[in-house]
Amino acid sequence: MRAARLIRLVLLLQHRRAMTAGELAAELEVSERTVARDVAALSEAGIPVYADRGRAGGYRLIGGYRTRLTGMGRTEAELLFLSGVPGALRELGLADSASAARLKVTAALAPELSDAQDTAAQRFHLDAPSWWREPRTPPLLPALAEAVWDDLPVTVGYLRGRRGDEGPGQPAHEVEREVEPYGLVLKAGVWYLAARVAGSGFRVYRVERLTRLTTGDRRFDRDPDFDLASFWADHSSAFARSLLRTDVLLRLTEAGARLLPHVHGNREAVAEALADARPDAHPDGSERLVVRLPVESLDVAYSQLLGLGPECEVLEPAALRDRLARAAAATAGLYGAFPEGADGQR
Repeated sequence: MRAARLIRLVLLLQHRRAMTAGELAAELEVSERTVARDVAALSEAGIPVYADRGRAGGYRLIGGYRTRLTGMGRTEAELLFLSGVPGALRELGLADSASAARLKVTAALAPELSDAQDTAAQRFHLDAPSWWREPRTPPLLPALAEAVWDDLPVTVGYLRGRRGDEGPGQPAHEVEREVEPYGLVLKAGVWYLAARVAGSGFRVYRVERLTRLTTGDRRFDRDPDFDLASFWADHSSAFARSLLRTDVLLRLTEAGARLLPHVHGNREAVAEALADARPDAHPDGSERLVVRLPVESLDVAYSQLLGLGPECEVLEPAALRDRLARAAAATAGLYGAFPEGADGQR
Protein backbone atom coordinates (compact mmCIF):
# COMPACT_ATOMS: atom_id res chain seq x y z
CA MET A 1 0.00 0.00 0.00
CA ARG A 2 2.72 2.47 0.95
CA ALA A 3 4.83 1.62 -2.11
CA ALA A 4 1.89 2.45 -4.38
CA ARG A 5 1.35 5.72 -2.50
CA LEU A 6 5.01 6.71 -2.88
CA ILE A 7 4.81 6.10 -6.64
CA ARG A 8 1.67 8.25 -6.87
CA LEU A 9 3.36 11.01 -4.91
CA VAL A 10 6.29 11.11 -7.36
CA LEU A 11 3.97 11.05 -10.36
CA LEU A 12 1.86 13.86 -8.93
CA LEU A 13 4.95 16.02 -8.56
CA GLN A 14 6.08 15.17 -12.08
CA HIS A 15 2.73 16.22 -13.46
CA ARG A 16 2.07 19.35 -11.41
CA ARG A 17 5.66 20.50 -10.85
CA ALA A 18 4.97 21.69 -7.28
CA MET A 19 2.30 20.90 -4.67
CA THR A 20 1.70 21.87 -1.06
CA ALA A 21 1.57 19.30 1.71
CA GLY A 22 -2.17 19.89 1.97
CA GLU A 23 -2.73 19.28 -1.74
CA LEU A 24 -0.73 16.07 -1.66
CA ALA A 25 -2.53 14.89 1.47
CA ALA A 26 -5.90 15.46 -0.20
CA GLU A 27 -4.89 13.62 -3.38
CA LEU A 28 -3.39 10.68 -1.50
CA GLU A 29 -6.09 10.65 1.21
CA VAL A 30 -3.56 10.74 4.05
CA SER A 31 -2.47 13.29 6.66
CA GLU A 32 0.14 15.99 6.03
CA ARG A 33 2.36 14.25 8.56
CA THR A 34 2.23 11.09 6.44
CA VAL A 35 3.14 13.16 3.38
CA ALA A 36 6.19 14.51 5.22
CA ARG A 37 7.28 10.98 6.16
CA ASP A 38 6.79 9.77 2.59
CA VAL A 39 8.85 12.65 1.20
CA ALA A 40 11.64 11.81 3.65
CA ALA A 41 11.54 8.18 2.54
CA LEU A 42 11.77 9.21 -1.11
CA SER A 43 14.73 11.47 -0.39
CA GLU A 44 16.51 8.65 1.40
CA ALA A 45 15.89 6.45 -1.66
CA GLY A 46 17.65 9.02 -3.85
CA ILE A 47 14.64 10.65 -5.48
CA PRO A 48 15.29 14.42 -5.57
CA VAL A 49 12.23 15.80 -3.77
CA TYR A 50 12.84 19.35 -2.58
CA ALA A 51 10.82 21.02 0.17
CA ASP A 52 10.16 24.77 -0.10
CA ARG A 53 9.75 26.23 3.38
CA GLY A 54 7.33 28.95 4.43
CA ARG A 55 3.59 29.62 4.07
CA ALA A 56 3.70 29.39 0.26
CA GLY A 57 6.03 26.42 0.30
CA GLY A 58 5.49 22.88 -0.84
CA TYR A 59 7.26 20.05 -2.56
CA ARG A 60 8.77 19.71 -6.03
CA LEU A 61 11.17 17.54 -7.95
CA ILE A 62 14.54 18.94 -8.99
CA GLY A 63 17.23 17.98 -11.44
CA GLY A 64 14.82 17.20 -14.32
CA TYR A 65 13.70 13.96 -12.69
CA ARG A 66 11.06 12.44 -14.95
CA THR A 67 10.38 9.66 -17.41
CA ARG A 68 8.86 10.22 -20.81
CA LEU A 69 6.89 8.27 -23.37
CA THR A 70 8.66 8.87 -26.66
CA GLY A 71 7.19 8.72 -30.13
CA MET A 72 3.66 9.70 -29.06
CA GLY A 73 1.94 12.60 -30.79
CA ARG A 74 -0.72 14.93 -29.38
CA THR A 75 -3.66 13.19 -31.09
CA GLU A 76 -2.49 9.80 -29.83
CA ALA A 77 -2.13 11.12 -26.29
CA GLU A 78 -5.61 12.71 -26.33
CA LEU A 79 -7.22 9.54 -27.70
CA LEU A 80 -5.54 7.54 -24.95
CA PHE A 81 -7.42 9.54 -22.32
CA LEU A 82 -10.70 9.06 -24.20
CA SER A 83 -10.49 5.31 -23.62
CA GLY A 84 -11.62 5.62 -20.01
CA VAL A 85 -15.29 5.66 -18.98
CA PRO A 86 -15.26 7.29 -15.51
CA GLY A 87 -18.77 6.32 -14.41
CA ALA A 88 -18.41 2.71 -15.51
CA LEU A 89 -14.96 2.38 -13.94
CA ARG A 90 -16.31 3.76 -10.68
CA GLU A 91 -19.12 1.20 -10.64
CA LEU A 92 -16.64 -1.59 -11.36
CA GLY A 93 -14.51 -0.50 -8.41
CA LEU A 94 -11.65 0.47 -10.72
CA ALA A 95 -11.73 4.26 -10.42
CA ASP A 96 -8.60 4.45 -8.25
CA SER A 97 -6.64 2.15 -10.53
CA ALA A 98 -7.75 4.08 -13.61
CA SER A 99 -6.80 7.37 -11.97
CA ALA A 100 -3.38 6.04 -11.07
CA ALA A 101 -2.87 4.74 -14.63
CA ARG A 102 -3.82 8.09 -16.18
CA LEU A 103 -1.54 9.85 -13.74
CA LYS A 104 1.38 7.59 -14.66
CA VAL A 105 0.85 8.19 -18.35
CA THR A 106 0.47 11.95 -17.85
CA ALA A 107 3.64 12.12 -15.78
CA ALA A 108 5.58 10.18 -18.39
CA LEU A 109 4.46 12.31 -21.35
CA ALA A 110 6.66 15.01 -22.75
CA PRO A 111 5.92 18.46 -21.22
CA GLU A 112 4.24 19.76 -24.39
CA LEU A 113 1.70 16.91 -24.19
CA SER A 114 0.98 17.12 -20.46
CA ASP A 115 -2.37 18.85 -21.06
CA ALA A 116 -3.70 16.00 -23.25
CA GLN A 117 -5.90 14.66 -20.46
CA ASP A 118 -7.65 17.99 -19.89
CA THR A 119 -7.93 18.66 -23.64
CA ALA A 120 -9.83 15.41 -24.21
CA ALA A 121 -11.98 15.63 -21.07
CA GLN A 122 -13.23 19.11 -21.96
CA ARG A 123 -14.33 18.03 -25.44
CA PHE A 124 -15.82 14.55 -25.04
CA HIS A 125 -17.86 13.02 -22.25
CA LEU A 126 -19.82 9.76 -22.06
CA ASP A 127 -23.05 9.70 -20.05
CA ALA A 128 -24.09 6.04 -20.28
CA PRO A 129 -27.48 5.88 -18.49
CA SER A 130 -30.60 6.53 -20.54
CA TRP A 131 -32.84 9.54 -19.95
CA TRP A 132 -35.30 9.46 -17.05
CA ARG A 133 -33.62 6.48 -15.47
CA GLU A 134 -31.95 6.79 -12.10
CA PRO A 135 -28.58 4.99 -12.40
CA ARG A 136 -28.12 2.23 -9.84
CA THR A 137 -24.87 0.40 -9.22
CA PRO A 138 -25.50 -3.31 -8.60
CA PRO A 139 -23.93 -4.09 -5.21
CA LEU A 140 -22.24 -7.28 -6.47
CA LEU A 141 -20.72 -5.62 -9.55
CA PRO A 142 -17.21 -4.93 -8.14
CA ALA A 143 -16.83 -8.52 -6.88
CA LEU A 144 -18.09 -9.84 -10.21
CA ALA A 145 -15.65 -7.60 -12.08
CA GLU A 146 -12.76 -9.10 -10.08
CA ALA A 147 -13.88 -12.59 -11.06
CA VAL A 148 -14.05 -11.51 -14.72
CA TRP A 149 -10.52 -10.08 -14.56
CA ASP A 150 -9.11 -13.18 -12.86
CA ASP A 151 -11.03 -15.80 -14.91
CA LEU A 152 -12.54 -17.30 -11.77
CA PRO A 153 -15.84 -19.22 -11.83
CA VAL A 154 -18.70 -17.93 -9.69
CA THR A 155 -21.79 -19.40 -8.11
CA VAL A 156 -24.62 -16.87 -8.12
CA GLY A 157 -28.19 -16.51 -6.98
CA TYR A 158 -30.27 -15.05 -9.83
CA LEU A 159 -33.82 -13.69 -9.83
CA ARG A 160 -35.95 -14.97 -12.69
CA GLY A 161 -39.39 -13.64 -13.56
CA ARG A 162 -40.78 -10.16 -12.96
CA ARG A 163 -40.29 -8.23 -9.75
CA GLY A 164 -43.07 -6.18 -8.20
CA ASP A 165 -41.91 -2.92 -9.80
CA GLU A 166 -41.76 -4.43 -13.31
CA GLY A 167 -45.45 -4.97 -13.92
CA PRO A 168 -47.51 -8.16 -14.25
CA GLY A 169 -45.98 -11.49 -15.11
CA GLN A 170 -44.47 -14.53 -13.47
CA PRO A 171 -43.36 -13.58 -9.92
CA ALA A 172 -39.60 -13.45 -9.41
CA HIS A 173 -37.96 -16.47 -7.87
CA GLU A 174 -34.32 -17.22 -7.17
CA VAL A 175 -32.32 -19.87 -8.99
CA GLU A 176 -28.70 -20.86 -8.47
CA ARG A 177 -26.22 -20.91 -11.33
CA GLU A 178 -22.56 -21.91 -11.61
CA VAL A 179 -21.03 -19.89 -14.44
CA GLU A 180 -17.73 -18.84 -15.95
CA PRO A 181 -17.86 -15.02 -16.21
CA TYR A 182 -16.39 -13.96 -19.55
CA GLY A 183 -17.26 -10.27 -19.75
CA LEU A 184 -19.38 -7.35 -18.59
CA VAL A 185 -21.39 -5.06 -20.86
CA LEU A 186 -22.88 -1.66 -19.98
CA LYS A 187 -25.99 -1.03 -22.09
CA ALA A 188 -28.02 2.17 -21.55
CA GLY A 189 -26.97 2.33 -17.90
CA VAL A 190 -27.65 -1.37 -17.20
CA TRP A 191 -24.90 -3.93 -16.57
CA TYR A 192 -25.04 -7.40 -18.14
CA LEU A 193 -22.82 -10.45 -17.62
CA ALA A 194 -21.82 -12.68 -20.53
CA ALA A 195 -21.01 -16.08 -19.04
CA ARG A 196 -20.47 -19.67 -20.11
CA VAL A 197 -22.64 -22.31 -18.47
CA ALA A 198 -21.55 -25.94 -18.56
CA GLY A 199 -23.67 -27.80 -21.09
CA SER A 200 -25.61 -24.68 -22.13
CA GLY A 201 -23.08 -22.49 -23.92
CA PHE A 202 -23.01 -18.74 -23.39
CA ARG A 203 -25.80 -16.91 -21.59
CA VAL A 204 -26.48 -13.30 -20.58
CA TYR A 205 -27.52 -12.25 -17.07
CA ARG A 206 -28.66 -8.87 -15.81
CA VAL A 207 -26.24 -8.03 -13.00
CA GLU A 208 -28.76 -6.15 -10.84
CA ARG A 209 -30.72 -9.41 -10.55
CA LEU A 210 -27.83 -11.19 -8.81
CA THR A 211 -28.69 -11.77 -5.16
CA ARG A 212 -25.48 -13.44 -3.98
CA LEU A 213 -22.10 -14.39 -5.35
CA THR A 214 -19.38 -16.84 -4.33
CA THR A 215 -16.08 -16.89 -6.21
CA GLY A 216 -14.22 -20.12 -6.91
CA ASP A 217 -10.48 -20.43 -6.36
CA ARG A 218 -9.43 -22.24 -9.55
CA ARG A 219 -9.15 -20.35 -12.84
CA PHE A 220 -11.13 -21.55 -15.83
CA ASP A 221 -9.74 -21.80 -19.36
CA ARG A 222 -11.21 -19.13 -21.60
CA ASP A 223 -12.37 -19.98 -25.09
CA PRO A 224 -9.76 -18.25 -27.30
CA ASP A 225 -12.37 -17.75 -30.04
CA PHE A 226 -14.80 -15.83 -27.83
CA ASP A 227 -15.17 -12.16 -28.82
CA LEU A 228 -17.25 -10.12 -26.40
CA ALA A 229 -18.23 -7.34 -28.83
CA SER A 230 -19.37 -9.78 -31.54
CA PHE A 231 -21.20 -11.96 -29.04
CA TRP A 232 -23.07 -8.98 -27.62
CA ALA A 233 -24.03 -7.66 -31.05
CA ASP A 234 -25.49 -11.04 -32.02
CA HIS A 235 -27.24 -11.44 -28.66
CA SER A 236 -28.76 -7.95 -28.76
CA SER A 237 -30.17 -8.47 -32.24
CA ALA A 238 -31.60 -11.89 -31.38
CA PHE A 239 -33.06 -10.62 -28.10
CA ALA A 240 -34.77 -7.64 -29.74
CA ARG A 241 -36.37 -9.91 -32.31
CA SER A 242 -37.43 -12.47 -29.72
CA LEU A 243 -39.59 -9.82 -28.06
CA LEU A 244 -41.72 -9.43 -31.20
CA ARG A 245 -44.14 -12.31 -30.65
CA THR A 246 -47.15 -11.22 -32.73
CA ASP A 247 -48.03 -8.75 -35.48
CA VAL A 248 -50.66 -6.17 -36.41
CA LEU A 249 -51.89 -4.79 -39.72
CA LEU A 250 -51.88 -0.99 -40.01
CA ARG A 251 -52.91 1.68 -42.49
CA LEU A 252 -50.55 4.64 -42.13
CA THR A 253 -50.44 8.19 -43.41
CA GLU A 254 -47.11 9.55 -44.61
CA ALA A 255 -46.64 11.21 -41.24
CA GLY A 256 -47.55 7.96 -39.46
CA ALA A 257 -44.92 6.03 -41.41
CA ARG A 258 -42.35 8.67 -40.53
CA LEU A 259 -43.23 8.58 -36.80
CA LEU A 260 -43.58 4.80 -36.48
CA PRO A 261 -39.88 4.09 -35.66
CA HIS A 262 -40.05 6.54 -32.75
CA VAL A 263 -43.03 4.90 -31.04
CA HIS A 264 -42.17 1.27 -31.81
CA GLY A 265 -38.57 1.23 -30.59
CA ASN A 266 -37.17 -1.53 -32.84
CA ARG A 267 -36.09 0.51 -35.84
CA GLU A 268 -34.76 -2.51 -37.72
CA ALA A 269 -38.13 -4.28 -37.52
CA VAL A 270 -39.96 -1.10 -38.56
CA ALA A 271 -37.62 -0.57 -41.53
CA GLU A 272 -38.26 -4.12 -42.77
CA ALA A 273 -42.02 -3.71 -42.31
CA LEU A 274 -42.09 -0.43 -44.23
CA ALA A 275 -39.96 -1.94 -47.01
CA ASP A 276 -42.67 -4.61 -47.48
CA ALA A 277 -45.57 -2.14 -47.22
CA ARG A 278 -48.11 -1.80 -50.04
CA PRO A 279 -49.78 1.45 -51.10
CA ASP A 280 -53.47 1.76 -50.38
CA ALA A 281 -56.13 4.39 -50.90
CA HIS A 282 -58.08 5.44 -47.80
CA PRO A 283 -61.88 5.75 -48.15
CA ASP A 284 -61.44 9.55 -48.03
CA GLY A 285 -59.26 9.37 -51.16
CA SER A 286 -55.87 10.01 -49.51
CA GLU A 287 -52.87 7.78 -50.13
CA ARG A 288 -51.85 5.48 -47.31
CA LEU A 289 -49.49 2.57 -46.65
CA VAL A 290 -50.65 -0.82 -45.38
CA VAL A 291 -47.99 -2.32 -43.11
CA ARG A 292 -47.79 -5.62 -41.24
CA LEU A 293 -45.78 -4.78 -38.13
CA PRO A 294 -44.30 -7.24 -35.59
CA VAL A 295 -44.99 -6.19 -32.00
CA GLU A 296 -44.20 -7.48 -28.53
CA SER A 297 -47.86 -7.94 -27.54
CA LEU A 298 -51.24 -6.37 -28.22
CA ASP A 299 -51.02 -4.48 -24.92
CA VAL A 300 -47.67 -2.99 -25.92
CA ALA A 301 -48.95 -2.24 -29.43
CA TYR A 302 -51.94 -0.43 -27.93
CA SER A 303 -49.75 1.90 -25.86
CA GLN A 304 -47.38 2.51 -28.78
CA LEU A 305 -49.96 3.14 -31.50
CA LEU A 306 -51.98 5.52 -29.32
CA GLY A 307 -49.12 7.95 -29.82
CA LEU A 308 -49.76 8.07 -33.57
CA GLY A 309 -53.36 9.23 -33.17
CA PRO A 310 -55.16 9.73 -36.51
CA GLU A 311 -51.95 9.01 -38.47
CA CYS A 312 -52.49 5.27 -37.91
CA GLU A 313 -55.52 3.00 -38.39
CA VAL A 314 -55.41 -0.56 -37.07
CA LEU A 315 -56.96 -2.99 -39.55
CA GLU A 316 -56.15 -6.24 -37.69
CA PRO A 317 -56.67 -7.73 -35.19
CA ALA A 318 -60.25 -6.64 -34.51
CA ALA A 319 -59.74 -6.65 -30.73
CA LEU A 320 -56.95 -4.06 -30.96
CA ARG A 321 -58.92 -1.99 -33.48
CA ASP A 322 -61.95 -1.90 -31.16
CA ARG A 323 -59.79 -0.99 -28.16
CA LEU A 324 -58.20 1.95 -29.97
CA ALA A 325 -61.62 3.05 -31.29
CA ARG A 326 -62.96 3.16 -27.72
CA ALA A 327 -59.91 5.14 -26.59
CA ALA A 328 -60.41 7.63 -29.45
CA ALA A 329 -64.09 8.05 -28.58
CA ALA A 330 -63.30 8.57 -24.91
CA THR A 331 -60.64 11.15 -25.77
CA ALA A 332 -63.05 13.03 -28.05
CA GLY A 333 -65.60 12.99 -25.22
CA LEU A 334 -63.12 14.60 -22.85
CA TYR A 335 -62.58 17.56 -25.17
CA GLY A 336 -66.08 17.87 -26.59
CA ALA A 337 -66.91 19.63 -29.85
CA PHE A 338 -64.37 22.15 -31.13
CA PRO A 339 -65.68 25.72 -31.49
CA GLU A 340 -66.17 26.35 -35.18
CA GLY A 341 -63.38 28.47 -36.62
CA ALA A 342 -61.17 28.21 -33.50
CA ASP A 343 -58.32 26.70 -35.53
CA GLY A 344 -59.63 27.03 -39.05
CA GLN A 345 -61.66 23.81 -38.96
CA ARG A 346 -64.45 22.16 -37.04
